[in-house]
Amino acid sequence: MSGCEMSGAGTKQTMPQQSPGLVSRRAFLAGGGALVVGFSFLPGLVAAQAQEGQNAGSEPRSTAPLPGSLKDSPFIDSWIRIDKDGVTVMTGKAELGQGIKTALIQIVAEELAIGPSRIRLVSADTAATPNEGYTAGSHSMQDSGTALRHAAAQAREILIQVAGSKFDLPPERLSAKGGSVVSDSGRSITYGELVSDQLLHVRAEPQSKLRAPDTYSVIGKPFARVDIPGKLTGAPSFIQDLRLPGMVHARVVRQPSYGAKLAKIDTARVDKLPGVLKIVRDGSFLGVITEREYQAVAAMRALALGATWDESASLPTPTNVYARIQKAASQDSVILDKGGATAGKGAPGEGKRIESTYRRPYQMHGSIGPSCAVAQLRDGTMTVWTHSQGVYPLRGALAELLGMKPDRVRCIHMEGAGCYGHNAADDAAADAALLARALPGRPVRVQWMRDHEHSCEPYGTAMVTTARASLAEDGSVADWQYDVWSATHSTRPGPAGNLLAGQALARPFTPPPPRPLPQPEGGGDRNAIPLYGFPSARVTSHFLLDMPLRSSALRSLGAYMNIFSIESFMDELSRAAGVDPVDYRLRHLQDRRAQDVVRTAADRFGWKNFVRRRGRGRGFAFARYKNLGAYAAMAIEADVNRESGQVRVLRAVAAVDSGEAVSPDGIRNQIEGGIIQSLSWTMFEAVQFDSKRVLSRDWSSYPILRFPSVPEGIEVHVLNRPGEPFLGTGEASQGPAAACLANAVADATGVRIRELPLSPRRVKAALGP
Repeated sequence: MSGCEMSGAGTKQTMPQQSPGLVSRRAFLAGGGALVVGFSFLPGLVAAQAQEGQNAGSEPRSTAPLPGSLKDSPFIDSWIRIDKDGVTVMTGKAELGQGIKTALIQIVAEELAIGPSRIRLVSADTAATPNEGYTAGSHSMQDSGTALRHAAAQAREILIQVAGSKFDLPPERLSAKGGSVVSDSGRSITYGELVSDQLLHVRAEPQSKLRAPDTYSVIGKPFARVDIPGKLTGAPSFIQDLRLPGMVHARVVRQPSYGAKLAKIDTARVDKLPGVLKIVRDGSFLGVITEREYQAVAAMRALALGATWDESASLPTPTNVYARIQKAASQDSVILDKGGATAGKGAPGEGKRIESTYRRPYQMHGSIGPSCAVAQLRDGTMTVWTHSQGVYPLRGALAELLGMKPDRVRCIHMEGAGCYGHNAADDAAADAALLARALPGRPVRVQWMRDHEHSCEPYGTAMVTTARASLAEDGSVADWQYDVWSATHSTRPGPAGNLLAGQALARPFTPPPPRPLPQPEGGGDRNAIPLYGFPSARVTSHFLLDMPLRSSALRSLGAYMNIFSIESFMDELSRAAGVDPVDYRLRHLQDRRAQDVVRTAADRFGWKNFVRRRGRGRGFAFARYKNLGAYAAMAIEADVNRESGQVRVLRAVAAVDSGEAVSPDGIRNQIEGGIIQSLSWTMFEAVQFDSKRVLSRDWSSYPILRFPSVPEGIEVHVLNRPGEPFLGTGEASQGPAAACLANAVADATGVRIRELPLSPRRVKAALGP
């Protein structure tokens, strides 16, 4: 997932038009003397390529799994192209502000021994890159980074073998350096001189000859992010900046509430407005296309005045949403059952028994730039420029929505000014595609309005958790029970029924029934299994089959709430046991790398030497994201004003272990951004609604963290593990930051607040008069 995104859409400039027609594999890669890439668009093509590879020789192939995304696109030339001008790298992952383009370039530059400036990276284009699904779950380095690393290493060895044939030298007398193969006698030949058609059309091997960490010249070194200069200078960087020749503008009149039906529409006042090209209606989908952008805004507002909607009061009141969650129909599953957990049941020999319940409201992505897309129908092909996190799944959804074959739909990723999960990017793409179909030939740009973005995007769902534990005589956890109630965290396309426009058509597409995301990663139960070594533990996930507000993936999914709950409860248990919170965690951790980040964060914060002051407190928290990603621990010092209830974070100190650190500065940026975003969620954010409509429609009704609330200092200490696998980092700090702040507030005030957000009103109410 993305990190701390740039907050503005940048200066509007004209971009060169990209060809909207589909580019064939052969045409895209045409060029003499090039190491061509063969893209694996579909499973059938992968199978065909695999069969082709099997027929090419008789040597047995290893059945060991291929690393990273090579398992889905196994040919090396699906990832790398080499010609006389340099190296072109393809990734199916998208740049979402997490700096992935830079890190992937560093990986390939290191393994190919070529300057990073000579590498061009192409990302997330259904006509050009491997299908890596969604850019989500902090998987970019694990999946794409690992694939590219092995592909580049194997490409290097192939080039060395070819050079050896030309020089009549064994490979051990050759090495790769500066984009050339060099012999021990000084002879050299460039990669461009070595390449030939189909040279790299070979299947990847399970293990590559990777460079040793002590030889690195690029990995782990400071390297300027390739996406930042354009953003700083106002160059077209975001989808919101895209301007194509002949482009027109459009707006959609959104349904005012869930399930509202467009009963009638009076277009008389719109027909006479300047610049109006077409009004498009299909059931309750209503849009207007104009020559200029503000003309589209004015026409949309006029259309909205002429629209009559049938609405119903289908939402619960916010005061009973948590009771509804725990009473709603659910699909229950025990995801951990260890040692016959009996917490809270009064089993013989138990010490103290403690129970707490935690609550999280609906929260939105709150992207600074409203969602946007550009679509063009030309020569029977629909091309969509989008900031979707999954161009291939979106292509399938749009093909179903439009009744077109998938190979006649092309989705090209561009960065959006804000992301953080499944926001309205895919919905904007659907709007643009439907409107472009109504006006063939011209690119149609759709940008959502702020109130539409706030009230119609899929939210991070409200959740409830309950933790119960029994303590042994020494205060350690003897028995642990944990329950989490959550609706779906994934309604991404995929199916056209998951697109807002698809549900509004006269012949609507029905959303598929929600399904829980499986462990070990999980959805609402992500990080519900604690990493601590409790002798007896039981964790139950209650997956809600229906929820009143639209919900989907918000950054870190259920991990934010589960880590907040578990780490808040661990603090409560440590206090009940009379043990220092850091020592209490270390007592229950067997994972050495977990212990290392806990000790590092505590030491760098000065935990043992903390000087208490009135109204100030310290908090600590730890988690390993998804129990298989990056390790993160942190300490926070916070000040609480008892008169106003205002919480101010003074400093945060974090330690993170992401495995081998390709870009340590990028890792720090991700942790810093995650802390700031989590503090915004934890102190400010909650979607407001009544029985009929969402009321949070702007920044005053949905406040977010502003600059005065940013911590005075944030330190991030990276524990580099050269040679270890990459671990996902982008969502590692959100959960620990929330619990850390809650623990600091409890330490400062002596009062535990278990419902988010920790707003001034809630804090002041908890503290009493």
